[in-house]
Amino acid sequence: MSFIPFALPLTGEEEIAEVADTIRSGWLTTGPKTKRFEADFAEFVGAKHALAVNSATAGLHLGLEALGVGKGDKVITTVHTFTATAEVIRYLGADPVFVDIEGDSFNIDCDAIEAALIAHPEVKVIMPVHYAGQAANMTRIVELAKQYNVKILEDAAHAVPSTHNGKTIGTIGDITVYSFYANKTMTTGEGGMVVTANDEYAKRISCMRLHGISKDVFDRFTSTKPSWHYEVVAPGFKYNMTDIAAAMGIHQLKKACFFQQRRQLIAEKYTAAFAELPLITPLVVNSDDVHSWHLYVIQLKLEELSIGRDRFIEIMAEKGIGTSVHYIPLHFHPYWQQEYDLKAGDFPKSTYAFERIVSLPNYPKMTDAEVDRVIATVNEILLEYKKND
Repeated sequence: MSFIPFALPLTGEEEIAEVADTIRSGWLTTGPKTKRFEADFAEFVGAKHALAVNSATAGLHLGLEALGVGKGDKVITTVHTFTATAEVIRYLGADPVFVDIEGDSFNIDCDAIEAALIAHPEVKVIMPVHYAGQAANMTRIVELAKQYNVKILEDAAHAVPSTHNGKTIGTIGDITVYSFYANKTMTTGEGGMVVTANDEYAKRISCMRLHGISKDVFDRFTSTKPSWHYEVVAPGFKYNMTDIAAAMGIHQLKKACFFQQRRQLIAEKYTAAFAELPLITPLVVNSDDVHSWHLYVIQLKLEELSIGRDRFIEIMAEKGIGTSVHYIPLHFHPYWQQEYDLKAGDFPKSTYAFERIVSLPNYPKMTDAEVDRVIATVNEILLEYKKND
């Protein structure tokens, strides 16, 4: 049987035609397609400003910089994330304040956020991660931000087109950053988007994403009048998105709701099929909200099994099915351990989850037969290795 990978992008002739049109146009870097993608995305989310970048990591870096984060500042975030969330804090000479997750949704624990705000008055920003595409408790996070006079930068890498209490992610915090990496809910190959309602933040991000140049380069190179002059007003970065990437994004965005619906159908099928197995299926906090279902993460009930999580993953691979783990928490990585003296016992919920979680394939390109095969294989393994009552 063919191998079912953990993730595959779904692209069509529309993306191919738009990319080909871009190449024929001669405009390959940031240009008219990027402008169009930004406008489309801002309308889709309901945000005032959308600024395309070459990765979500770049977007997070630009967002923190626009919020004024610098040396000596602190930013609250979760250990249960990819390292990019925290590394951008270090880019600016600031320090992360790591907190634990909720034990059920795996989103950042708001009680832990409040405790960290009390303990660290130098905190400037809260950076929640919308884990697996389910929104964090933004109502509580907004309340805390107002109470303690801090800003919110949302890591929404998983969260197109997620909502919280009916509000689209991207319309709640001060700045929100999305990822369009190849395995995300929509893709440009590599890329990201920063959205905000704040004019000053948008102006700063627009400037800093391209070398700190004061004038928009697209306008400079398309003007019919001499406009060679520009000014560098800050030591910026090289974070702009290319038109080739944006060409893909234009059509991926049109399919974003379809992608979400397909992922949700697969997730619902998994949840129903796994009801009697020794595992815990993902908690849906609010069924009225849109969950992007970027990830479908099960927790193995290890006390009921004679194998561990790692062996389960190995057997799945042997049977031709790719899986993953989201995430190896940051307190398990040498740099973060050593730099901030982190220990597993400091984050018991994340540690407990890490030992048990497995992400199963869940992407729109999966066929019904492949979904059924994943279900059958999970059942086969867990029933074989289930301990006798």
